[in-house]
Amino acid sequence: MRVVRRLVVHEVRLLTSIVRWVARRPHGLGPGPGAGSARGRAFGYARGQGAMMFGFGFVCVLESACMAVLLRNHPAVHRVVFALDIYTLLLVVGMYAASVTRPHVLGDTVLRVRRAAHVDLRVPLSAIASVRRELVTTHERTEGRLDLAVAAQTTITLELATPVRHFTFLGRPRDVRLIRFHADESDVLVRAIRDLTPTPTPTPTLTRERTAPSPSPGRPG
Repeated sequence: MRVVRRLVVHEVRLLTSIVRWVARRPHGLGPGPGAGSARGRAFGYARGQGAMMFGFGFVCVLESACMAVLLRNHPAVHRVVFALDIYTLLLVVGMYAASVTRPHVLGDTVLRVRRAAHVDLRVPLSAIASVRRELVTTHERTEGRLDLAVAAQTTITLELATPVRHFTFLGRPRDVRLIRFHADESDVLVRAIRDLTPTPTPTPTLTRERTAPSPSPGRPG
């Protein structure tokens, strides 16, 4: 039952994202948890998957046209299949709309790393040990690592000093210490995170005080 509820909530978010996309109202940029005392700064990641989403939409339209020809003598079945095709097309558009309207958000104390409507991970800036721009195109599932690739690539790597709890699509908890994700302006986001991330105080190096050499014993008389 919990899985069904999460699936329904996810699809509602996708459909709601279409409305937000048309109205140009991004999600999660106002004051509140994760945004600090002022508006959060948005960083998009949808630019790299626009062509892929367009391709999925074209396949849905083509499949609907083919089924209309094949089922022209079965109008009742065709109406059901046509409704399913329209709903599938809406979900594809909703996935892209969710990627546009749910960008990464950098606040005063928290970075919200997101992907469409199913990942919204809040990372405290104080937990970030290092951040770097790094292009990675091969991702293997590893314990303690979260890969949020867009168009099969990630461009930013976050290493955490303390783990952050992440919940999978079906609600299973995972503790992650390494996060890889994509941003259209990855270099700008990396610099912005570094500007807000507290830099560790270097540990002072202890030096031994040099003492004067002891006088050599005199030669016996």
